[in-house]
Amino acid sequence: MPIITDQDIDDLAVGAALLGTGGGGDPYIGKLLAKAAIEEYGPVELLALEDVPDGVAVVACGAMGAPTILIEKIPSGDEIGLSLDAYEDHTGGKAGAIIPFEAGGINSMIPIALAARRRLPVIDADGMGRAFPQLEMETFHVYGVPASPVAIADEQGNRVLIETNDAAKAEWYARGVTIRMGGQSYIVNYGMNGRTAKRVSVPATMSLAIGIGRTLREAAAGHRDPVSALVDFFAGTHYGHAEVIASGKIVDVARKEENGWSVGVATVEPFDPARPTVKIRIQNENLIAEEDAGRVLAIVPDLITVLDLDTAEAITTERLRYGQRVNVLAVRVPPIMRTPEALAVFGPAAFGLKQPYSPLGHGDD
Repeated sequence: MPIITDQDIDDLAVGAALLGTGGGGDPYIGKLLAKAAIEEYGPVELLALEDVPDGVAVVACGAMGAPTILIEKIPSGDEIGLSLDAYEDHTGGKAGAIIPFEAGGINSMIPIALAARRRLPVIDADGMGRAFPQLEMETFHVYGVPASPVAIADEQGNRVLIETNDAAKAEWYARGVTIRMGGQSYIVNYGMNGRTAKRVSVPATMSLAIGIGRTLREAAAGHRDPVSALVDFFAGTHYGHAEVIASGKIVDVARKEENGWSVGVATVEPFDPARPTVKIRIQNENLIAEEDAGRVLAIVPDLITVLDLDTAEAITTERLRYGQRVNVLAVRVPPIMRTPEALAVFGPAAFGLKQPYSPLGHGDD
């Protein structure tokens, strides 16, 4: 079983920011938490999904809240352990493996920090294959794993346990608690056994994120075009297709906090004056990119990530600023996220978007 190295964490932070599609929380903060935990408690093993024992107790974990708040409300690292304590006290069992509930941003790092503290492996998979803004938007939920009990903790040592038979209600209650915890909390939920985890999870997303970071690092060292390197990298993965859908300058960012989310619109003015302006709608993550005339360039669940023009590193929504020169990369999600059941939970209609889902590069499936 491979050990997550210091270099892996650096690469993971870069890759998780891209998979976060603008959200998921600041990966730099998460990187510091993960490295500090490993330094204090020892190394963490990365367990391939197919190698998870059928009977092992698996729990998902991560952070909830608006990414903009995380910058000012930096965690100590103890919060997620308090959540796991509350979860285990309530269920009467002990976790045997940790799985991220999403692959993006800080939520790729929180599981590593928790695994180091509890000396448990992290499973190379997750429940979103990217970042989504709501707790029920998980392949875990899509394929039958109950979202509750949900254990929530904050930096003040407060702990809350939510029991409900509805995943959307679990999100609603947890979001309300998170708002009252100052807009940021840390969650353990989606308990399952190893056999179930293998059936309901998006595979190999932690190693995918590490591969993204490594691809960009090696492209920089070899003086190669980083975006072309990324497109080639995704072509060889289970995601299969990536393309640049816009290149230009950020000319406007309208953003606000609403119901515990960061919502808004970012506007990209293309370098080519003959091309129309592109608007990206945000709800923590980037949901849809469309031209002024209404032509959709990419839409959830496919990934839409704003990349720095020079480095191809992802720019999270809370760090978008006027004048930034960017490429907008779109990536098709893997088949487990494109079934009718999955699209009913995290397709366009789940976000109130009227535009239908059409997967990127659908001719080359």
